[in-house]
Amino acid sequence: MTLVGWAQILAFLGIIALLTRPLGIYLHWVLEADRPVLAIERLLFRACGVDPAHDQSWKAYLGSLLAFSAFGLCVVYALLRLQHALPLDPQHFAGVHPALAFNTAASFVTNTDWQSYGGESTMSNLSQMAALGWQNFVSAAAGLGVAMAVARGATRQHLGNFWVDLLRGTFFVLLPIALCATVFFLSQGVVQTLAPFVEAHTLEGGKQLIALGPVASQEAIKQLGTNGGGFFNANSAHPFENPTPLTNFVQLLLVFSIPAALTYTFGRMCKDQRQGWALFAAMSVLFLGGVSLAYAAESHGTAALASSVGNLEGKETRFGVASSALFATVTTDASCGAVSSMHESMTALGGLVPLVNIQLGEIVFGGVGAGLYGMLVFVLLTVFIAGLMVGRTPEYLGKKIEAREMTLAMLYILVFPLCVLGLSAWAAVAPYALSSLASSGPHGLTALLYAYTSGAGNNGSAFAGLAADTPFWNWTLGVTMLVGRFAMIAPALAIAGSLAAKKTVPPGPGTFPTGSLLFVGLLVALILVVGALTFFPALALGPIVEHFMSIRGQVL
Repeated sequence: MTLVGWAQILAFLGIIALLTRPLGIYLHWVLEADRPVLAIERLLFRACGVDPAHDQSWKAYLGSLLAFSAFGLCVVYALLRLQHALPLDPQHFAGVHPALAFNTAASFVTNTDWQSYGGESTMSNLSQMAALGWQNFVSAAAGLGVAMAVARGATRQHLGNFWVDLLRGTFFVLLPIALCATVFFLSQGVVQTLAPFVEAHTLEGGKQLIALGPVASQEAIKQLGTNGGGFFNANSAHPFENPTPLTNFVQLLLVFSIPAALTYTFGRMCKDQRQGWALFAAMSVLFLGGVSLAYAAESHGTAALASSVGNLEGKETRFGVASSALFATVTTDASCGAVSSMHESMTALGGLVPLVNIQLGEIVFGGVGAGLYGMLVFVLLTVFIAGLMVGRTPEYLGKKIEAREMTLAMLYILVFPLCVLGLSAWAAVAPYALSSLASSGPHGLTALLYAYTSGAGNNGSAFAGLAADTPFWNWTLGVTMLVGRFAMIAPALAIAGSLAAKKTVPPGPGTFPTGSLLFVGLLVALILVVGALTFFPALALGPIVEHFMSIRGQVL
């Protein structure tokens, strides 16, 4: 570890903290506006048949989200299957086969962006833009809308309208920021073209086919929308996606910017900014703990891989150990899934960090929207437990937390591990699943567990040692991504609906303060305890065992 490495990590968090307030104010102004933000908004609502004054119940909000997502799933599936008959396919790629088309459609509709294929060798430019790029915007905007609905339920008596949130999130948040980011990436050398691939002649007299495409525009929303799906198979390790240390740093800022800003937006909605900063503080503590462990593990390497500069296997030398550890931590904290180094090549403890980040429930800043509503579920659990400790009916923001909210919160908490551990157990004993693993033993178990964790957590990153383009993995991971997205959004919206129906009562002398450092400590402790109780046995058989083996110099 070096001072330069730590300075980079602390500078990143410092810039995110500085961006949180102004961007949070802008999000509040756009998403909570009582009147059209711009004149064009009236035309958008009129063209789409949306009444911005109509508030939906949580069931109607969920129904609209599911209907829109089902439509998107069908459209993306059709575009991928028919891409050979559609324009903007200069390389004449064949249509994507059914299992992979379903997996990819489910992946991008759920904001997961898991990829069982190499983008530059499978997808036409039209598929990249009209199918995958479109979902990069609207799936992120849908998550943003759900977060606002849950926040409204906690702070007032209505949830808003899904279609209004979707349009505002897409046109007034994601599009303008992504446009600016695209221009920046172009200035740094990121590729943007619809031209066919270029055949280059090497110095040795051979030929090399250089893949090109509309990369800069995809890269901007890939990071801003916490999507993570790369235009190239190497993702953000590819120089056409991420050419310089500056683009690498800006990509990381894009990943955390909206999730962090939403904490400030929430504070404004509460009319008590301490509530928002408490969420930001809890997220920051978990982030710093994860990146510190990852950086330390990668800096020291292993007994079998002795190096004075740490573990450089699977890393881009232009980024180095510190930047690679930071990138892996940020993108798994935020359910982004982009990678600038290969997670499978990390040390056992270094690889443990991104795996645990996802298993904590997509709440360490989290995906666009998903981080806020996931953290609020844990806040309610913490408030409930704190209330039991002092023998008082728990309250949050003046609303009593009762049995219904706790039942729904536990459903939210249990869906994720049930999906991950259940399918991992199936895959661990199925020959047709194990045949896709390049490693056996603890490392193979980690790769298997990581795949379902990434799918259910809507992250999209993977250990590189899994050949996932098989019918079993495509179908089971596709279902996992759909369950991990919508089966967790449903109870979150139900909690919002239940809270919205409650009257707000003024705080009393026994009200537990939820904007204090004590509450931040309790919240962080609860998150870690729930994560440990749920996943520690599986982790003990995977990366933890592998760590102790590496100390003895054993390799897998």
